[in-house]
Amino acid sequence: MAPVPTNPQTPDDDPDGYVGLDVRTAEEQARDRGWNTVRSLPPDAVITLEYLSGRLNFTVEDGTVTRSWKG
Repeated sequence: MAPVPTNPQTPDDDPDGYVGLDVRTAEEQARDRGWNTVRSLPPDAVITLEYLSGRLNFTVEDGTVTRSWKG
């Protein structure tokens, strides 16, 4: 029988704290705080909505994070 995969831990971090930051600063800070995957997206990007534990998503406009959410 194959082993059951384990999901990475989601850091105890408030995504709202990234809003207003420069995207490079936000990405660096997120990785330093333990996020496995950091995804920066343009406004109104078409994305799949599957939840991925350990991933932090940013909406970025003009180089600034305008929205941030887990998964």
